[in-house]
Amino acid sequence: MNTPFVWHNGRIKPWAEANVHVSTHALHYGSSVFEGERVYATPRGPAYFRLAEHTRRLFESARVYEIEVGYSEDEINAACVELIRANAMASAYVRPIVFRGAGGLGVLAKEGAPVEVAIMAMAWGAYLGEAAERGADVCVSSWHRPAPNTLPSWAKAGGNYLSSQLIGLEARRNGYDEGLALGVNGLLSEGAGENVFLVKRGRLLTPPSSAGILAGITRDSVLALAADLGIEAEERELPREALYSADEVFMTGTAAEITPVRSVDRKPIGQGAPGPITQQLRQAFFGLFDGRTPDKRGWLDVVEKREVAA
Repeated sequence: MNTPFVWHNGRIKPWAEANVHVSTHALHYGSSVFEGERVYATPRGPAYFRLAEHTRRLFESARVYEIEVGYSEDEINAACVELIRANAMASAYVRPIVFRGAGGLGVLAKEGAPVEVAIMAMAWGAYLGEAAERGADVCVSSWHRPAPNTLPSWAKAGGNYLSSQLIGLEARRNGYDEGLALGVNGLLSEGAGENVFLVKRGRLLTPPSSAGILAGITRDSVLALAADLGIEAEERELPREALYSADEVFMTGTAAEITPVRSVDRKPIGQGAPGPITQQLRQAFFGLFDGRTPDKRGWLDVVEKREVAA
């Protein structure tokens, strides 16, 4: 999983040299914000998917927690590109992270305490393994997402993922691929690391961004692709039982991409296999990377351009 190089505090360095001190504030108090990004092998060369949007969200998350990144968005974008070139990668999962460093203990970091920035790139296939093709078996977790006035769900912060760990651990302990969480109001929120979509009578339904979810970039991409395909979509509050009566269910995320769900709480969804609208959206999504789907929104940023035969 390790690659030769990491970008850390402004320069490329060997993976083993990208170290932090045990007194690092983020280690004790979760004061980190991060992103997950994909680089895909395309006919034009390796290309980031929606790099600018990911970097913008990284800075927005940092702003919520008053963490000074210390670099511009353009500099972080350039560093992401530089790292893929340094590691000579055709495809990758990329993790930029900004965190409060070693500067004394205490819930509030001392004024002037350092902020560190790192970017990792690694090979990472389907997040949920074989479930990405056959369909995932998921459960509704006993753990709920925090209320919106406790932890801001729109910020992609390290501390938020303690909740995700509880949801995922419970699911796997009980033989499921993944867990879905309800919000504080008992309505559907999101997965441990994914947004969730339902298909009902040909319409796409997904919890609103106010449902304690991370407003995912892949989620936004699916809504845009659905519009291109003439699939009606609605963001609305959904009760748990909507999952059981859905014709199709799927999850989205940078790591998960578009993962079909074949059962919820051991109740089969539809025919117990990826449904036609899920498949249609998957084809449109993955078609962006092999040229079948035109990149009319400029979502792809090519790292190393190469000529494509006419």
